Amino acid sequence: MIERSPANSLLKELQGTIDDLEDYQSARSYEAAKSALEKLLFECKATGSEKASLARAIADLEAMLDKLHYGVVQIAVFGMVGRGKSSLLNALLGEPYFATGPIHGVTQEEASALWQISEAQRGNPIRLIDTPGLDEVNGAAREQLAREVAAQADLILFVIAGDLTRLEYQALSELRQVGKPMILVFNKVDQYPEADREAIYAKLRDERVKELLSPEEIVMVAAAPLVPQVNRDRQGRVQVKMTVGAPQVEPLKQKILEVLNREGKALIALNSMLFANKVSEELARYKLELRDQEANQLIWKGAVAKALAIALNPVTVLDMVSSAVIDLTTIQLLSRLYSIELTEAGAKELLQTIALAMGSISLGEFAVNLGLSSLKGLLGLATPMSGGIALGPYLSVAMTQAGIAGFASYTMGQVAKTYFANGAGWGTAGPKTVVQQILSQLDQRHILNRLKSEIQAQLYPS
Repeated sequence: MIERSPANSLLKELQGTIDDLEDYQSARSYEAAKSALEKLLFECKATGSEKASLARAIADLEAMLDKLHYGVVQIAVFGMVGRGKSSLLNALLGEPYFATGPIHGVTQEEASALWQISEAQRGNPIRLIDTPGLDEVNGAAREQLAREVAAQADLILFVIAGDLTRLEYQALSELRQVGKPMILVFNKVDQYPEADREAIYAKLRDERVKELLSPEEIVMVAAAPLVPQVNRDRQGRVQVKMTVGAPQVEPLKQKILEVLNREGKALIALNSMLFANKVSEELARYKLELRDQEANQLIWKGAVAKALAIALNPVTVLDMVSSAVIDLTTIQLLSRLYSIELTEAGAKELLQTIALAMGSISLGEFAVNLGLSSLKGLLGLATPMSGGIALGPYLSVAMTQAGIAGFASYTMGQVAKTYFANGAGWGTAGPKTVVQQILSQLDQRHILNRLKSEIQAQLYPS
């Protein structure tokens, strides 16, 4: 009997400790991933499931949480039409689960099946996912499907059946950017003489995918090898017929097991967090859209309120005061919406800055308000004495004045929104440039017509 040396014993004990620590870290990462996904799912639902993109994200998050709960490892297969993707998955499963046929493109949509590698298999359940050929018709929809499946997969199998084409290289590069473990599967090797097969493998390894994959990530298989079967007919003549032989996929099975044994739960946790990050970015974009919409509604309400106040007020001084109060209120409401602290003095200072930057519009509004308010006041006083004859000109002046004031208020609101959206700053451009950019984007005629319609609807409700 050979005694174990103290050094060997200590080394084995140390290795066991390292393995335990890795398992502990994997378990912690796994639980952290579950917690992060649950929090993100709650936030998505609270934000609004009526939005189509968020509704899809919610469904995907629920599926991902379900996957984490059961510890399912998802392996997705990709490749061009006719590379034997479905046959490969059937060979791994040991049964003809996925549809195959002599016509290319049998798989038209995503399909999946649970895979038990062996009776003695332990660890996480494995789900195999089949996808349509990446070069099929309706390419845009299938490319979208490929991106979605790849985003949720834990391991990607990219199947080829010979030297890599330019389209395959492009697809492989795009899938590689997803950041998932990948195995390049050279299928149908039975169709090549051994020398040709080895030459193609060497070219793939040393040239084609050298920048994308390591040699260990390339595997050769024959999912449905064609073997000659010799028969004799009734006349005793020898006939040779090619039939499908036993699958030769053991190297791929071993490689998959190697990846799963090495990565374990950490692989699922990592991919779940990558997916959660993608959903989180989508949620952030949606929140920005919602905030922008709410800001535009606030600005429009302020513009209409100012236009109405100007239209209904015959007194010049009150016109000026009400205009300033409404603009200040709009600025303060926008600051709260964008979570920017702003005092009343700060709001006044910002309004002055915007007014100076708006230049001719602000001066024009002031001059027109002053002139039209005086005229409107005189017409208002003359209306009873003229037997209502002065009412027509009064309303015309009021509408004109209201439109100008409303447009100025709307422009001011858009400038203030940009200021708050930039974190209470003008950036390198400065307020004048921001005003010029916003004015160039506004459709003045459309806004004035819309304001006129709103004012008429408020003044003369049907």
